[in-house]
Amino acid sequence: MESYLLDWANLLLRWVHVITAIAWIGASFYFVFLDSSLTPPLDDALKRQGVSGELWAVHGGGFYHPVKFAVKPPQLPAHLHWFYWEAYWTWISGFSLFTISYLWNAGSYLVDKALMDWSPATAIAVALAFLLVFWLLYDAVCRVFGEKKNGDAIVGALVLVLVGVAAWLACHWFPGRAAFLLVGAMIGTAMTANVAYWIIPGQRKMVAAIKAGQTVDPVHGLHGKQRSVHNTYFTLPVLFAMLSNHYGFTYGSPRNWLVLILMMVAGAAIRQFFVLRHGWKLGRNRHPLPYALVGVAVILGVVAWLRPDASTAAAAPRVAGYAEVRQVLEQRCYLCHGAQVQMKNVRLDSPQALKQHAQAVYQQAAVARAMPLNNATGITDAERAVIARWFQDGAKTE
Repeated sequence: MESYLLDWANLLLRWVHVITAIAWIGASFYFVFLDSSLTPPLDDALKRQGVSGELWAVHGGGFYHPVKFAVKPPQLPAHLHWFYWEAYWTWISGFSLFTISYLWNAGSYLVDKALMDWSPATAIAVALAFLLVFWLLYDAVCRVFGEKKNGDAIVGALVLVLVGVAAWLACHWFPGRAAFLLVGAMIGTAMTANVAYWIIPGQRKMVAAIKAGQTVDPVHGLHGKQRSVHNTYFTLPVLFAMLSNHYGFTYGSPRNWLVLILMMVAGAAIRQFFVLRHGWKLGRNRHPLPYALVGVAVILGVVAWLRPDASTAAAAPRVAGYAEVRQVLEQRCYLCHGAQVQMKNVRLDSPQALKQHAQAVYQQAAVARAMPLNNATGITDAERAVIARWFQDGAKTE
């Protein structure tokens, strides 16, 4: 019953997490587009009100005319919409999902004794430290270098170093699947902290100054803008780290930390292309296509690097029947899916049960390479090839 309820909690939290992440990322992408697409106002009345940019757009059968005020509007409206719950609920649902999926069974999901022979409690403490320490270091880098000359470039380079070190440590301390997720959660935590500790507090100070009739300090807007831009570059790397959990050939690579770093760099480069593309249309910068080409080239390089070893597949028997696949399952799978234990209510130690779960066995063991979990039983590539050949030959169980 516990496993059943945890599965439901996992499903519902994952659902909420995806919904809130779509809302947060969508709003972030829209406002980055909006800032990059604003043009100086043509109407004298807008200029007198302090409008610094405007945009005309058509969507859903209607015309929209958003404007941006340089520092403050002439007066605050009765209803001012704030964008922060999307970020907070994305983090809350994501951390809850991380808790029931990894922390709840840390001994299985966070501990690989071949990497680090530590207790589940220690693994949990170190995993949580990743979230906190990265934020503190990243925030310190922004505070120290963010306002210096070429500050953006310096911050970008130092953050890349921080992420690279974190990825290397995570992949050497935790199972690959957990390591990728942890690095994504680490960056996602920093993104949410940017909203909670910089963007929203700065906006509240600006609103309070306007209400009190005081001069608005533009530094709050500049800091908020800086952290918002960082968040938009973090987005694609975080999404890759989360989605890669379903593809064992990424986190299962012997150099998985390098795979993660390269794919994150590629995501950031592609995001740079889209950010600059809006300004290019208005003649504000050169065509950003090189960024996209670099990102795509890095991805293609990783694809070529991780391609399956043809010799392993060739070494598999031309025909793999039930006898061959049962031998693999006995050594590698019955421990968790046999007579004594049936993880996820899956049992594989009989022809009838194996036939029922043939598709899942093929998908999880041969395609996604997600099972055995953390490869705790040491399944080989040749044995995965046996499972693949057996399934492709009709998954016979007689």
